[in-house]
Amino acid sequence: MPLYEYACADCGHRFEILQRIGETADGLTCPECDAERLEKQFSTFASSSDGKSAPAPGGGCGAGSGFT
Repeated sequence: MPLYEYACADCGHRFEILQRIGETADGLTCPECDAERLEKQFSTFASSSDGKSAPAPGGGCGAGSGFT
């Protein structure tokens, strides 16, 4: 199930909830003020700001990684 982020239209509190794809905010309430006016937010993801990718410690899945 995907993780969705909502914002309360009354108090501004933001929270996340696991929901099935296509489900709406019907029946959900704000965990801070119990309001039902919730707005689904666009989620963002983290990325590296310098554009470089550092190798994983231990060398990853190449030779010597313990996998055959």
